[in-house]
Amino acid sequence: MSHAYEQLDAWIAAHFDEQIGFLQALVRQPTDTPPGDNAPHAELTARLLAAMDLPADAYPVPAAEVQAQGMQSITNLIVRRRYGEGGPVIALNAHGDVVPPGEGWTHGPYSGEIVDGKLYGRAAAVSKSDFATYTFALRALEALGLPLQGGVELHFTYDEEFGGELGPGWLLKKRLTQPDLLLAAGFSYQVVTAHNGCLQLEVTVHGKMAHAAIPDTGVDALQGAVAILNALYAQNLEYKKISSRVEGIKHPYLNVGRIEGGSNTNVVPGKVVFKLDRRMIPEEDPAVVETQVRAAIAAAAASCPGITVEIKRLLLARALQPLPGNQALVEALQRHGEAVFGEPIPTSGTPLYTDVRLYGEQGIPAAIYGAGPRTVLESQAKRADEHLVLDDLRRATQVVARTLLDLLRK
Repeated sequence: MSHAYEQLDAWIAAHFDEQIGFLQALVRQPTDTPPGDNAPHAELTARLLAAMDLPADAYPVPAAEVQAQGMQSITNLIVRRRYGEGGPVIALNAHGDVVPPGEGWTHGPYSGEIVDGKLYGRAAAVSKSDFATYTFALRALEALGLPLQGGVELHFTYDEEFGGELGPGWLLKKRLTQPDLLLAAGFSYQVVTAHNGCLQLEVTVHGKMAHAAIPDTGVDALQGAVAILNALYAQNLEYKKISSRVEGIKHPYLNVGRIEGGSNTNVVPGKVVFKLDRRMIPEEDPAVVETQVRAAIAAAAASCPGITVEIKRLLLARALQPLPGNQALVEALQRHGEAVFGEPIPTSGTPLYTDVRLYGEQGIPAAIYGAGPRTVLESQAKRADEHLVLDDLRRATQVVARTLLDLLRK
């Protein structure tokens, strides 16, 4: 097989400029979510794939479902390649939606600019990079012309930032795909086999508006919110006492990421709304976690006379745990990762939550691996100057192509 691996590597090297151009085109088409108008990017991707003889089936999600989630448009793509009888169907999934770029960029967030071997732009690392990794790994595999069995699917989806239910979740629920194995977008120096879950809640704190000159005639919703927030943040001290057994995952954590309320400086606020994010380690029961968080909010609100609360669940993303059947995929990624990168590629968990959980909930064994640095922080993902080291892109493509060959060759 060593000669075949060398052929794959040579094809990828010969087409690497084309691969970079493909990624630049994807980065230059914004997919900020919100607002989440992502169908145009899917249309661009489909055109680029068609030009490479990889036709994609397009699946627009009905507008009412998209708008109900606070987005504008979603079209998910599946490229289907079938080979000989037998063998697994392996899906490769990456998401195209991203958070808005924010401030502080020294390279344009949609520029795809290359400086010192790094390609800059929003989603350059997470995860338009793996649109390129998986597309060119598939092309390299097919270019060899070797007899194969099973099949490959490329799943390019557009709802990761809002939870994935209208991305992979929608495709799986509609039974538009049912692969045997899944490889999902990740980084190059570890194979991720587990990740945290996430509970997101919107909490509305109600008081009673009043003129600031006569505050006793009102009920200050902000003071009520402060009491609730203090109670929630105090839980982080307790969470640190809980340790996960999964390498790469430490302990649960709660964060409040958004808060708004009040009408004017001289008015006692009658309503405050905040949104919280509770990360759950794989060992936790999501139902128990949600019950506990809701109880903490209710108890704190009850200590503030006149305050009432409404709690709305925004997201319940279950943790990913390794499923039996992913060993061959994981071992191949590790073996070729070490051969290509020249160092051991460990398995680990990640404190992130991903779309992969949706495949896991359908019983599809999965692993997370793709192009990127050792940590999310290094990539600047969700921060200014997000970037990808191009050498990682090339080498990760080699690893994925070799892995596909191992699993699909007759």
